[in-house]
Amino acid sequence: MNSTPMQTAARHSRSRLVPGPDAAMIEISIDGIELQVPQGTTILDAARRVGVRVPTLCHHDDLCTAGVCRICVVEVEGMRNLQASCATPIMQSVKIRTNTAKVRSARRHIIDLLLAEHYGDCNTCKRNNNCELQSLATEYGVDFYRFGHPSEARYAIDRSSSAIVRDMNKCVLCRRCVRACEELQGVGCLTVASRSSRAHVSTFADKPLSGVVCINCGQCINHCPTGALTEQDQTDEVWSMIDDPTKHVVIQTAPSPRAGMGECFALEPGTPVTYQLNTALQRMGFDAVFDTNHTADLTIIEEGTELILRLYKALVQQDASVKLPQFTSCSPGWVKYMEHYYAGMLDHLSSAKSPQQMFGSLLKTYYAEKKGIDPSNMVVVALMPCTAKKYECNRPEMNSSGFKDVDYGLTTRELARMIKESGIDLPKLPETGFDAPFGEASGAGVIFGATGGVMEAALRTVIEMVTGKAVENFYDHADILPVRGIDGARLAEITISEVGPVPDLLAHLVPDWEWLKGATLKVGVVHGSANAQLVMEDIKAGGPFSECHFIEFMACPGGCLGGGGQPIPTNAEIRAKRSQAIYQLDADYAVRKSHENPIVLQLYQEFLTDGPCGHISHHHLHTSYTPRGKYMS
Repeated sequence: MNSTPMQTAARHSRSRLVPGPDAAMIEISIDGIELQVPQGTTILDAARRVGVRVPTLCHHDDLCTAGVCRICVVEVEGMRNLQASCATPIMQSVKIRTNTAKVRSARRHIIDLLLAEHYGDCNTCKRNNNCELQSLATEYGVDFYRFGHPSEARYAIDRSSSAIVRDMNKCVLCRRCVRACEELQGVGCLTVASRSSRAHVSTFADKPLSGVVCINCGQCINHCPTGALTEQDQTDEVWSMIDDPTKHVVIQTAPSPRAGMGECFALEPGTPVTYQLNTALQRMGFDAVFDTNHTADLTIIEEGTELILRLYKALVQQDASVKLPQFTSCSPGWVKYMEHYYAGMLDHLSSAKSPQQMFGSLLKTYYAEKKGIDPSNMVVVALMPCTAKKYECNRPEMNSSGFKDVDYGLTTRELARMIKESGIDLPKLPETGFDAPFGEASGAGVIFGATGGVMEAALRTVIEMVTGKAVENFYDHADILPVRGIDGARLAEITISEVGPVPDLLAHLVPDWEWLKGATLKVGVVHGSANAQLVMEDIKAGGPFSECHFIEFMACPGGCLGGGGQPIPTNAEIRAKRSQAIYQLDADYAVRKSHENPIVLQLYQEFLTDGPCGHISHHHLHTSYTPRGKYMS
């Protein structure tokens, strides 16, 4: 890989119309407003600079320029035809009009033509009141179907995937899903098939989504402007469990939905609603509300211990079979990407389960025993930012408790609908803590939601366990800034200049830390599976990432906070605000390191009694891979 890690941030940026750094400044006029822009700026971007709104549909700030819908047309003086503002670069001084009669008429006709192919009832659509086509129809005064309306569906709804539903009757051929799948995720399981009136978004050979290479990440959903792509809705099933008096229904909530849920209730992106959400869940009828951050902390202990064991075997015992770098395994979209594209490198994956699955196993064993509950009557629900979590909890091997460890994975959007259905006004609720025995966790668990957060949490623990000193001695406020940021792939180095005694928790695994004294720990952070592909190829080619000892991979842009189950819309600005909320929550926690979480330490004393990576923890908290590439407990 010839590019630097900082240059791998977004492979699709090469296709975006952006001016170069040395572009000349050009004077233009937009609706009578005079301004200067760099040569090559698109008309759409220029209009945004002066607060002129131009409607779009196929355009998305995350994606490359397409210019296929023509909703954004404008008049440019001297040009006979209207121009698509998203795809027209400004190369000379021009006068632009965005709101003439000709422009309004063209946009109105485009909307009418789209509606003539758009089958379905808005009232029963999951995107009702959050549909870009619906909003445009309202904005441009569409009060009847000028060119008719489909009387019947053309395509069967594809419900084959455990995570995603495709209804191509509602597709407007904007190609945003196609571009998201290829550019952001590097998967490319969607394409446009046929031409003219027969054109439609398709999978390979028009197979069901479950029959093609799909990692279930849901980025196609996040970038779809209509209801053509939605998550597999499980809200009715969860309601039926809550209403069943024989069931003990508990829910675990991850940090990213708590930083995004407020957006579903008209709050500013990045407004945390953790404790109001707890109140809502209790009022809805859940028997207990738990914090997934506890098993995020547990993941750090187990994954960090696994890394130490790999390093010890490789560096001290000279075991050539040890696979380094070790890859994180808490993103199910990333794991599935590995299984499809890099099955020969699965031994690099940590065997630690994701926090969601760890929690499910603990709830149906440790918690069930403490509470005297028959685990066959327990229902575990997980609130997650990710559609791939639905797939993960339905993997048949995820049953180390003796039962299905996690019964239902709900996205942020699904739970928001359930809250509204309950008549609950979330922002106005009082705050309530989590239930015992899994109450307050640590700030390290919170930052799992942001890209780089898993790595930072791991480093806080590894640094303290190895040096015997507080991480604050090395990084102000324990904020390990080198692993934070929005670059698609980045590298960091941590030199271990001194070592301390081996803590009691790990004393049975290694005799001392002298073998690490003076070593430089090299780590990487990657988000978005298209960037993951670049890094994996770099590793295969012996590039900089091949020298890493540990790499965090997240399938979605921005990490979990940009997951496919988060509120729509999403873009870089919104993800940045969610990230700020997560890091602020981390800063407010009294405990900010996974190994200091008292409940995690209690688990090792009472349940996981042979310690991290021991036989008990491996059974409940880890997986291993068979040659077929399948998880096996």
